[in-house]
Amino acid sequence: MELVSRRDHQLREVVLFAVHCRALTLLLQALFNLLIPDHSADAFSPPRLSKPGLWDALLELLLGGLSRWDAEHFLFIAQHGYLYEHNCAFFPLYPLSLWAVAEGALWPLQWLLRLRSRLLLSAVLLNSLFSILAAAALYKLGCIVLRCHSVAFLAALLFALSPANVFMAAAYSESMFAALAFSAMWQLEKGQSWLGALLFSLASGVRANGLINAGFCLYSHSKRLALQLQVGSGSGRKLQLKWKQLLSQASSAVVMCAGVFLPFTLFQSYAYIRFCTAGTGPQPAVPEPLLQLALDKGYRLVATNGAKPPWCSQRFPMVYSYIQDTYWNVGFLRYFELKQIPNFLLALPATLLGSWAACTYLMANPRHCLTLGLVRRKSEDESEARAGFCCPAVFVYVVHATVLLAFGFFCIHVQVLTRFLGSSSPILYWFSAHLLHEHEPLLRSDGISTHTTAPLVGKSGSHGRGTSDNPIARLLTNWRLMTPLGKFVLGFFLSYWLLGLVLHCNFLPWT
Repeated sequence: MELVSRRDHQLREVVLFAVHCRALTLLLQALFNLLIPDHSADAFSPPRLSKPGLWDALLELLLGGLSRWDAEHFLFIAQHGYLYEHNCAFFPLYPLSLWAVAEGALWPLQWLLRLRSRLLLSAVLLNSLFSILAAAALYKLGCIVLRCHSVAFLAALLFALSPANVFMAAAYSESMFAALAFSAMWQLEKGQSWLGALLFSLASGVRANGLINAGFCLYSHSKRLALQLQVGSGSGRKLQLKWKQLLSQASSAVVMCAGVFLPFTLFQSYAYIRFCTAGTGPQPAVPEPLLQLALDKGYRLVATNGAKPPWCSQRFPMVYSYIQDTYWNVGFLRYFELKQIPNFLLALPATLLGSWAACTYLMANPRHCLTLGLVRRKSEDESEARAGFCCPAVFVYVVHATVLLAFGFFCIHVQVLTRFLGSSSPILYWFSAHLLHEHEPLLRSDGISTHTTAPLVGKSGSHGRGTSDNPIARLLTNWRLMTPLGKFVLGFFLSYWLLGLVLHCNFLPWT
């Protein structure tokens, strides 16, 4: 990826801002973790099998806030493999990457740090890299899809201040997934279909919701074929050529979609072999503390007395759906309880922005939405003239985000919705950038003087050394002059960015 281009000043600014935000995140989480006592949460907390050394204790002191909640699962899997049945809810590519870095690049540190500490350090390094790559990929994607560099630039900067920020920094798979998904979307928009499909396939090995990305490959080929068929019927020879194109596009779409589903299928097969074929081969010895943890908590181990889990007898044995149903009670409307009202309120800003984005796009492009964008527009000039969030190319991304929003709101633990959308779809950032760009006079040089006669803080030339190169910095330094809408959007990003660090890093309810 072209991370730093001398000709692309905005891309450099995106990368630098993402680096600064990541450094500030690491600093603040260490500070909050030191100042605020940890909450005693009923979370997965496996025992340490070896006594930590001085450097291990120091690393835990500085970065321990990033190993809370589900991060323990990823670190445990990277160290011990899929020992417990419920570990299979977490896909293998991210913990495998942690293990590779810990045992590869960080191998010289084995004399100072034990494996668990090196895995945590690997998570911090990898997630910092992936979050920066994701911001850069989102900027490049926005430039192509939105055809408006200013909105794409603002959206990428907002990603660096993502409300899911703590999950982008902690030992979670969100950063890796966002980097792969946004890069895949970018390559697909560039016409690199096979590279995009490969990246989508890798993303589905990181998180289960990567499966829905197969829709991008399917839609891309369907749209290309539909537009080709509308050129005209032509002669019999041309008709034969169109049939060949139809078969070519269809076969390519099938192969790409199969590739996206392949990691999921392989992982389910691995889980079946590991948990449902007990006694067919030598089983590794399980350390006594981990056996005791399984007894105390009721965790199902690999090959426990030859007993097979219930899901092994299903017609299509899938451990992932079984775990979500049995361990986390995930299902349609299962979370709609009075005691979950605080969690619904927590997901309210992301829900409002996602719903508002879909309604805005539908009202701006009713015909385009009804025809699924598969009918050629009468005036190509009209298509070329429209840019920004409401341009035709955004349609498939709006559909993708709406599907994720509906599924997240009705079928899963709703407090996960913010990071679910924030790491999977560019719409949350594009629409927020659209609102700021369209309704915030501080971001329009021709509208600044109409709101105040006082000089703006950080105002300078477009290529000067002031903060005007970064619109987020300009808004923050002139907060009192912002519109209520601008304060709502930026306030949502900043408050969730900060609250996540305060709460999550101390085992408080922010998952």
